[in-house]
Amino acid sequence: MATKIYHDEDADLNVLKGKKIAVLGYGAQGRAQALCFRDSGLDVIVGVRENGPSWKKAQEDGGMEVTNMADAVKKGDVVMMLLPDETQPDIYKDIVAPNLKSGAALEFAHGFAITYGLIVPPKDVDVIMMAPKSPGDAERMQFLEGFGVPALISVHQDATGNAKKIALALAKGLGSTRAGTFEAENFDMETKSDLFGEQSIECGGLTKLMIEGFNTLVNAGFPPIVAYFETVHENKLIIDLIVKGGISYMWDVCSNTAKYGGLTRRSMIINEQSIKNMQEVYRQVDSGEFKDEWRAEWANGLKNLHKMMDDESKLLVEQTGAEVRALFERKA
Repeated sequence: MATKIYHDEDADLNVLKGKKIAVLGYGAQGRAQALCFRDSGLDVIVGVRENGPSWKKAQEDGGMEVTNMADAVKKGDVVMMLLPDETQPDIYKDIVAPNLKSGAALEFAHGFAITYGLIVPPKDVDVIMMAPKSPGDAERMQFLEGFGVPALISVHQDATGNAKKIALALAKGLGSTRAGTFEAENFDMETKSDLFGEQSIECGGLTKLMIEGFNTLVNAGFPPIVAYFETVHENKLIIDLIVKGGISYMWDVCSNTAKYGGLTRRSMIINEQSIKNMQEVYRQVDSGEFKDEWRAEWANGLKNLHKMMDDESKLLVEQTGAEVRALFERKA
């Protein structure tokens, strides 16, 4: 099935004229989106914990009303849930649901809470997604450079008949229709593909591959700094080539030795068992098993997550990485 790509001419910022955009949360995504919306001429309200660090930061950034979450929801015609997945259900229940206006649009940047039924909105509101495919800092940087990052939109519930137009207008306010905004049939497509990609490749599989490649060279007697350059640092160069022109373009730029070695040996690393394991990762995402595990981890105070992060920070590969990055720091 072909995927429709939307650009500037397909979206109308006037859809949001006279509407208040309530951004709940002022972390990486909340701040980037709020500032881009502000600079696109939208009326932005930031809803955060009163007098906390985010409150002060939003006030310093200026040009936006800053208030507590309950008041932001009461005033918001579009309420953007730019909060961590693990906190959304409780904040929705305690703050958003009692204050959400009939006919408002409830917006998500990730479909986790809707896909797994952790939030069930009332029937009289639009429920939409506008999910930038980028970290917040990159979104803001691209916007300031006059462009934008790609985004995905989806409509879960169209109470007003304008849900898709609102989602596209938000994408335009972020600059994403300059780059290209595509549509997912439902929230599940975004949620499950995103979780699978994070776990099996981007955050999970790739980091494990780099760590074990580094360890293999170090255990074979290579200096850690040499191992780091070969198994970690150079990955950015390869990814940049693939993003620029695809996998075939990357091969064209590589030496014949790299081509032959890579093509003949890669299935020794990512093999039939690896593929079966990927399928199992997806099964756990699709069934909700991962959701249950993650919710239990959050309820337990993230103890396992904090321990894993602490253990990883102590690895030799991380210590070596700090030394390598120091080599590239410009001296004053």
